[in-house]
Amino acid sequence: MTIIYRCTLELHDSLYFATREIGRLYETEPILHNYALCYALGLVDSETYSTTVSEEHSYRYFCPEQVPKYEEHLTPLNQQGIYVTPARAVNHAAILNTWKYANNNYHVEMEKTQKNIPSFGRAKEIAPESEFEFFIISEKTLKLPKWIRLGKWMSKGELTLSELPKPKRHQEGEFTFPYPVNPLDVMFTNQVLSYDTINMPPVSLIRNVRMRGEYYTFEGMKDSLKIPARMQYRFRN
Repeated sequence: MTIIYRCTLELHDSLYFATREIGRLYETEPILHNYALCYALGLVDSETYSTTVSEEHSYRYFCPEQVPKYEEHLTPLNQQGIYVTPARAVNHAAILNTWKYANNNYHVEMEKTQKNIPSFGRAKEIAPESEFEFFIISEKTLKLPKWIRLGKWMSKGELTLSELPKPKRHQEGEFTFPYPVNPLDVMFTNQVLSYDTINMPPVSLIRNVRMRGEYYTFEGMKDSLKIPARMQYRFRN
């Protein structure tokens, strides 16, 4: 049994993460990576975290090292039959914040200065009330939290799930999927014909993807939505 949820996420705080850095400008692209969503939704079991973290600690409260372990953390979702797509903005606005900091040379031992030269940077964030949309494909019914937090500032977001009609799986065909996808997760099972690239870490995404392969359709829906089948988390060797 395959269940597909259409998920809407409404921001209640401004959302910031550095998609790209342009000089002193740190810009947040209105796209949410599927890796980040898995952590925010609480789908990554704390038992799969690194053995260097003791039982009383998890990445929610303590991170002993800044080394991502996406393969270790997300592979168990393949075994559970759960896959989360990246999210696109349905509607959004951007806000620009300027922050300043001072030169701290006077704190250094044996170094004196008569100058206190401020510096600055700008962060382009996604404004509150912006909305994102993504899909969850699962082999079982999921119960997810209404409120989640994500981004550098652990911004608050309200999650709404709606189960799509029973999907029908098609074995072969050419179709277009306008939503963002992780190319590592789809290229091994579908032939990608054309796409637009979204440059962002840790894995750049693609959207407006025209591909050939297996896909799902849904009866009774106004839009002719076609979602790629057999998507799983895959990683570079």
